[in-house]
Amino acid sequence: MRRPKIPRPGLILLPNGFTLGSLFFGIFAIVAASRGEHVRAGWYIVTAAFLDMFDGRIARATNTGSRFGEELDSLVDAISFGVAPALMMYFAELNHTGWDWIFVWLYVACAVMRLARFNVEQAGKSKVFFQGLPSPAAGGTLATYYWFSQTNLYQQTVIGDLPWQSIMRFLMVALAFLMISPVPYPAWPRFSLRNWYGAFGVLLFVAVIVGLFLLPKQFFFPLGIVYIFTGIIIAIVRGLFDMPSPFENGEEEDEGDDRPAAAAHATTASAGAPHRPDDQQRRRRRHRNRGERGGPDHGPSEGSTP
Repeated sequence: MRRPKIPRPGLILLPNGFTLGSLFFGIFAIVAASRGEHVRAGWYIVTAAFLDMFDGRIARATNTGSRFGEELDSLVDAISFGVAPALMMYFAELNHTGWDWIFVWLYVACAVMRLARFNVEQAGKSKVFFQGLPSPAAGGTLATYYWFSQTNLYQQTVIGDLPWQSIMRFLMVALAFLMISPVPYPAWPRFSLRNWYGAFGVLLFVAVIVGLFLLPKQFFFPLGIVYIFTGIIIAIVRGLFDMPSPFENGEEEDEGDDRPAAAAHATTASAGAPHRPDDQQRRRRRHRNRGERGGPDHGPSEGSTP
């Protein structure tokens, strides 16, 4: 077997640097919102979401995934996509003298519970679906709602005549409970041109970059709403057709904050092709059984100990 490559110390710091960068912009968003700079605060939360999307991918690409990075990512997400967007809404429109702060508590509490459940049930695994709305998606949707409410597109729609401040309270409650719900939400596809799912991930990323530069205030909140209803529709369809839960089926592949996935699949055979640990265990058992039955000796299989 090939000796595993030990990453250089600089590569180990790289993904954690992206995670701490996400924390920096989450704190900066709180500071900007406290100063009344709500548009800038929204930009900072969107920037934190982009950094959060890449830290796990960089960890897998450089084979520097670790339990420390996993825990650090969850703690940073609780601040950047839990506390920061909730306080942004508090400083923007919630009543400072009444009980409106309870919406901030509810949203942050659900974000923290969602991240704790993720660490227990899904962290360290590559995946196709999340259980519950991911906190970066919830925080980004809530933060960009203020942008969208100030645009002509919002004011010209049917809901333009409704008080957006009241809608924002219902939005906070809905996002909070969706984060702790069992609703399955698709993960961002791994960037690849080898299959249609990976190519769709590349096209979606390009569309997000184009929307970021051309129409950020009109683009990001509707995109978040589409993603939210995508998970709800998937849950309804699975319930109507009595389909098994994606979390029981092993439908797993990729996610932005599951760093240990790269380290878990780092074992390679002598030919350079990846092998799963369970495959190696099967080969060892077959080889051992052949020896016990007195069958022909074909020599040690790949990954087995002579």
